[in-house]
Amino acid sequence: MKVINHIREIREKRGITQIKMAEDLRITRQTINAIEKNKYNPSLELALKLIDYFDVPIEQLFYLEKNSKED
Repeated sequence: MKVINHIREIREKRGITQIKMAEDLRITRQTINAIEKNKYNPSLELALKLIDYFDVPIEQLFYLEKNSKED
């Protein structure tokens, strides 16, 4: 299974740039870019900060993509 997120979609819908989000969360823009491209899974602490930042339920931001070959 793979963790997928909707961070880019939510961020863009709200008109927030990666730079602004990085500044607000005190992380790098590169980290946000990697998370949005599903190349990096955020730590639990950062995932909770993202949920708080967007004020959305966890399942709106993250979900598990099931791979039928592995399940």
